[in-house]
Amino acid sequence: MAKVVGVVDISHVPSIGVAIKNGKQEDPYWKPWFDGLKPVREWLGNIKPTTAVIFYNDHGMNFFLDAMPTFAIGCAPKYEAVDEGWGLPLFSGYPGNEPLSWHIREALHTAEIDMVVCQEMLVDHAVTLPIEMFWPKQECPVKIVPININTVLFPTPTPSRCEKLGKAVGDAIAKWDAPNEKILIMGTGGLSHQLEGKRAGFINKKFDFQCMDNLVNNLEWFRQYTSEDCVELAGTQGLEIINWVASRAAYPGQMKQVYRFNHIPVSNTSGSILALEPA
Repeated sequence: MAKVVGVVDISHVPSIGVAIKNGKQEDPYWKPWFDGLKPVREWLGNIKPTTAVIFYNDHGMNFFLDAMPTFAIGCAPKYEAVDEGWGLPLFSGYPGNEPLSWHIREALHTAEIDMVVCQEMLVDHAVTLPIEMFWPKQECPVKIVPININTVLFPTPTPSRCEKLGKAVGDAIAKWDAPNEKILIMGTGGLSHQLEGKRAGFINKKFDFQCMDNLVNNLEWFRQYTSEDCVELAGTQGLEIINWVASRAAYPGQMKQVYRFNHIPVSNTSGSILALEPA
């Protein structure tokens, strides 16, 4: 059966991509963030995943306010990237693990979790930027299974519901008959940040650290929070923490922390990285 080799969660701030494009990695403002990426890149080089199952949130490239599914899964052989106007560095297409996508989709249907199925799907900075940060200046070295979670239009799924989604995805992966497949589970977005309104620029470092503490082996902690609670505690866009919850839930056993990093601010975000592997 396929093997999950790790879980990694990371912020997907678009201005990081602009810094990459403009060669600002050694700039005093950006250097702490890019230095913080080096240990996780080394770890990924050691575990060498072949497929990444990515929990993320679309930014209007596939879905908008007039049609916003709670959950959607890409089931395509390849995913084209879109820039959204940031000038971000992009790979020339992202290969999909289409058989695994369909396997997960069927398992989720059996588990009574409804998914919108996308046989064509664009991927934006929530997918492209983490891949670029993990594997810079090369073609995408993993096949991907993109799983979109609505963090934009209320009612959004609760952390508890995203935990159930992640668990069902993990159950499907555990039954995937591909002994040479090494699966990396990714969650992107967050942590605390808010882009608009009176609380624009809001960051809650204490809550961010509590989230990272409990993501390792205590997902029950997140069940106390509604979506509205997450917005109050982490900011409007900080709700992206639910992508991290889903990613961790996709591995059923105990995990150990390999690496953890936080830098404030990355643009207006609590830039964070959490890497876990089976204990």
